[in-house]
Amino acid sequence: MTSEAGAGQAKALPARARLVDVAKRAGVTKSVVSRILNDDTTLRIRPETRERVLAVAAELGYRPNVTARALSVSRTRAFALLIPDLSNSVYAAVTRGAFRRARDHGYVLLIAEDAAGDDDAAYAELVTAGRVDGLLVASSRPEHPLVERLLADRGGLAHVFLNREVQGSNRNVGMDMRGASALVVDHLHDRGHRRIGMVTGPLDLAPARSRLDGFQGRLRELGLDDTAHFAGTFSEAGGCAAAHGLLDARPELTALYASTFPQAVGVMKAVRDRGWKVPDDVSLIAYDDLPMAEFLDPPLTTLAMPLATLGAAAVDALVDQIEGRVIGSRQVLGGYEIVERASVAVPRV
Repeated sequence: MTSEAGAGQAKALPARARLVDVAKRAGVTKSVVSRILNDDTTLRIRPETRERVLAVAAELGYRPNVTARALSVSRTRAFALLIPDLSNSVYAAVTRGAFRRARDHGYVLLIAEDAAGDDDAAYAELVTAGRVDGLLVASSRPEHPLVERLLADRGGLAHVFLNREVQGSNRNVGMDMRGASALVVDHLHDRGHRRIGMVTGPLDLAPARSRLDGFQGRLRELGLDDTAHFAGTFSEAGGCAAAHGLLDARPELTALYASTFPQAVGVMKAVRDRGWKVPDDVSLIAYDDLPMAEFLDPPLTTLAMPLATLGAAAVDALVDQIEGRVIGSRQVLGGYEIVERASVAVPRV
């Protein structure tokens, strides 16, 4: 009986404990375990966390691989940031904030484009090969294999999801898109608009859904119709097509809210296509403020978001994971404002 129990216990643990086994049992990242076991004096961590990791390593009988240890003693001091579109000025602002904060923490930031999924295998290797110390994922793809891999490997590579709400993760860092969209409604309402529509992004994407939720919620609070919205891609062409669809169905609308800046440019074309003018026939506000807003005709009123602050907050969250501090989803509160230009006017009676 005793020998059978012993055999059962032996099967409960791997033949050779791995770094990831220690990390999962101790509730920290692999990087933290490695730095503790290598006596990294630069690691700022609570004494009780250090003691817990050492106790778990002893309990599991963890013995570092000599070759791997030789490679891992010197950390990469690098993070990777995956963004959907290198040409998008919005992500340039996020990247700028992340780059500066990473530099402040003594890290370099590597930038990669993640649009169509062509490089999924290469990005997956980042998770397993130790090429970077942490990963910032700003991709908006709804079904991303890298997201699934990171969720499955909770004790593995330190990571943060930017501006999206990944279910099952406590490593999301985002902005208050609902509150910001409510501010847009307030701005238009204060100027006399009561028939307000929205050009949204694809509603299977969390950012698009959050912006629509904030828009509709505030309209309902004001006792206004919240059903005037039409979805399109986040591009200029998507905004143009969605605006045509919305205005064909609801020509009585006096103001439109575009959920991205490129969409707003497309909306302006759709308005011109109908022989209308902004803001004479319909007012327009765009989510996100870009420098070119001043040079459009008319200059575009926008909702400025704290993009650089978002990038910096994501890096702070990543460093906290690596250094063994509390992991938890975070939201950049406030920091958004309406930038008034010439695309919003009092509606015609």
